[in-house]
Amino acid sequence: MTRHAGILMHLTSLPSPYGVGTMGKAAYEFADFLQQAGQTYWQLLPVGPTSYGDSPYQSFSTYAGNPYLIDLDLLAEEGLLFPEDYQDREWGQDTEAVDYGALYNNRFAVLRRAYERGKQKDQKAYRRFEKQNQAWLDDYALFMAIKSHFDMKAWYQWPDKGIRLHKKKSMEQYASLLKDEISFWKYVQYLFFSQWRRLKKYVNGLGIRLFGDMPIYVALDSADAWANPEVFWLDKERKPVCVAGCPPDYFSETGQLWGNPLYNWKYLKETHYGWWMDRIRHASKIFDVTRIDHFRAFHNYYAIPFGAENAVKGEWKKGPGMDFFRTLRHSVGDIPIIAEDLGFLTPGVHRLLKQTGYPGMKILQFAFDSGEENNYLPHNYDANSVVYTGTHDNDTTAGWFAAAKAADRNFAAQYCRLTKTEGYHWGLIRTAYASVSFLAIAQMQDFLGLPSRCRMNTPSTAQGNWQWRMKAGAATPALAKKIRKLATLYGRLERQDDQADEER
Repeated sequence: MTRHAGILMHLTSLPSPYGVGTMGKAAYEFADFLQQAGQTYWQLLPVGPTSYGDSPYQSFSTYAGNPYLIDLDLLAEEGLLFPEDYQDREWGQDTEAVDYGALYNNRFAVLRRAYERGKQKDQKAYRRFEKQNQAWLDDYALFMAIKSHFDMKAWYQWPDKGIRLHKKKSMEQYASLLKDEISFWKYVQYLFFSQWRRLKKYVNGLGIRLFGDMPIYVALDSADAWANPEVFWLDKERKPVCVAGCPPDYFSETGQLWGNPLYNWKYLKETHYGWWMDRIRHASKIFDVTRIDHFRAFHNYYAIPFGAENAVKGEWKKGPGMDFFRTLRHSVGDIPIIAEDLGFLTPGVHRLLKQTGYPGMKILQFAFDSGEENNYLPHNYDANSVVYTGTHDNDTTAGWFAAAKAADRNFAAQYCRLTKTEGYHWGLIRTAYASVSFLAIAQMQDFLGLPSRCRMNTPSTAQGNWQWRMKAGAATPALAKKIRKLATLYGRLERQDDQADEER
């Protein structure tokens, strides 16, 4: 099995003068940095439009792209914007943190100007995009138009029961009433995927694979739940019977209450998992590799009564198991998938993962809890796995060392032969690279040795997440050279590059 390395760096974390990282110049420069660093995977978080809490795991759509990621300078190059449209707006005061309030208040006004100038341009390309994506685009654009009409209220709070219940007559009425608004939301998706295709083509041209992330669940307030209620476990009023989460674990003593609607797996099986097959097929087109979040729920999933205050009281329910993945291979093909197999795992989950053949995940920060033997210690790995220093849900490595128990720090120092001269964060990255896992990934924060305030997410907290941004100029040639040497030393660089490394 060929060995590779990659970096976890979400697009929103890239530097930009307009409040958030985008698919513009900084994204292309980061792709160049990855190539220089000998990396073959660029891992991203979900790229859908964010809703409550600004989490990429709570999206208005499983198909649509996040409008915040559309680069404004690229739109200006196309003549869709002028500098005065966006350069002097308030995008936030902190260059190292996303101000989602400023984005919400300003981004869409700018995109509307681009829409007004562009809706008559490139009609052939736009109509082709509209036709190719009609299966999800029509519902999504109508959903967003109606949300705007009702002051962005969640669909289950819309005052018109007919449209709330997705009735055909009501849909026709609102489609006529909100025709231009619907066109705006469709055009924004055209802009997103136009920029996405160009960026992906560039990244792939450098020999780098885009590693995407698919949340297993969708937001209740989403076009998916509104337009496909039969797919979900809802009552007659279309309220969830139970919601998703996980029981108390490493991350939280009261568990994690995500609040997403659970699936109606009986209906899905009867329809050959068609809704899921379409979703994964779409992901396989925009990413080269897809991580399926919370893989264990395909074996059995945690159901929390709707309205519960936390996730302490829940019940395990049987998932679709291997039947789902046999259908996936038959319907979509043998596409590259990584299974996020973290959390409380039973023998049944382990058997399912082995049956699928998908690589699972190993987290080094989990390996050193009080010196106990566990599956996250590298001597227990097999090659068919992806090793991380930590994921977006973990502290940064520097933050972990600062907060860990003395015994855990000492165990990690002995096991990984850590020294202050090398830097503990570099020592943990080295340990990941030295492991047998075919793919080793570290957060960009770990390569930069950043503290806890730069972590991406703290599970079970509602504030201060998803905001970290990298300083402009932090991804230096010297850093790329250091990472490349590590990749070369541990066989994670293609052999044809060895001579070039020696010359450097």
